[in-house]
Amino acid sequence: MTFEPYPFEKLNTLLAPLTPNADLEASVLTIGEPQFETPAFIQEALCENSSELKKYPKTAGEAYLNEAMRTFITNRFGVTLQSDELIPSFGTREVLFNFPQFLLHDVDDAQMAFTNPFYQIYEGAAIASRSKMHFLNLDENSGFKPEKDEALLSTCDLVILNFPNNPTAACLSLSELGEWVELALKHDFVLLNDECYSEIYTGSKPASLLEASIAVGNVDFKNVLVINSISKRSSAPGLRSGFIAGDAKILTVYMKYRTYIGAASPLPLQRAAAAAWLDEEHVAASREIYKRNFELAKEILGCETPEATFYIWLKVDDAITLTKLLYTKYNVKVLPGEYLARTDAKGNNPGTGYIRIALVENEAKTKIALERIKQALGA
Repeated sequence: MTFEPYPFEKLNTLLAPLTPNADLEASVLTIGEPQFETPAFIQEALCENSSELKKYPKTAGEAYLNEAMRTFITNRFGVTLQSDELIPSFGTREVLFNFPQFLLHDVDDAQMAFTNPFYQIYEGAAIASRSKMHFLNLDENSGFKPEKDEALLSTCDLVILNFPNNPTAACLSLSELGEWVELALKHDFVLLNDECYSEIYTGSKPASLLEASIAVGNVDFKNVLVINSISKRSSAPGLRSGFIAGDAKILTVYMKYRTYIGAASPLPLQRAAAAAWLDEEHVAASREIYKRNFELAKEILGCETPEATFYIWLKVDDAITLTKLLYTKYNVKVLPGEYLARTDAKGNNPGTGYIRIALVENEAKTKIALERIKQALGA
């Protein structure tokens, strides 16, 4: 198997020959990792249950964690799930990589489609499952929403959406998500929405594909799955707590597969994760920080405030040249959009001409970095 280097590896290669401005403190706005302390009550729950390290964790996760996650879904999306409609996972990256391999293992000439630009693990999963890849391009003309090409979708076995979207910050409404559910049923493909940014929003709460499934009458979630994670929501990427939820028929068989892959979460982590999933106050506090960062971006760069995520998808003349200038003159790291996308059959890379800025620092550091970017844009 041959995998593409990760976007951050490409960035390191680009910047390796260059020297940053040592007179300025480094500002790294590349990775989607919240730069805030994990809330104390989560850390305390982890420490208080450290004695449980002596026990093997169950692949299926403990009942209290499953229940906490389902409670979160009920409280947040108004959706009640049964225990067999959700599987706790060791974050969501492992699910995004191994679920397509499980699902498509016995499918001849497997076809997989996903949004472009994308989280690179989607591509890795397609490669590992020997699937033909199709790109659902996200561009400005469509509001960064994927085209519904039914001729293409009718050939697909798995379609991965990612809304709220990384990196464009676009959202799909409940009715738009419902249209995708109807397409999944009509053309009999499995539809998975990566909802890891659902809790980082600035106004209206983004809808879940689970809500949309019920809204169009697909109450048993046939062909419909979502994943979500605590990483962004609780500033706890190291806790590695996520889930996959939806179609119980698919998940029952997938659960058997998971017993072989060794991705069980240690019990102290499960205790801490359960506490985090059940609490909303700390999430609301984080949202206010990101909202203020977006306000700064609007004031300084003139960016429109997105509905969700903590990313600015900034349109620029030449992303590579700007990225190098920001590093050498202003000691700021950003990510060229073309590193997050692929060139399609028509020769179009929808990430070209953009940089992704992750507003994951505190207000003071964010303001300094944004002001440097403004200077670079005017250079």
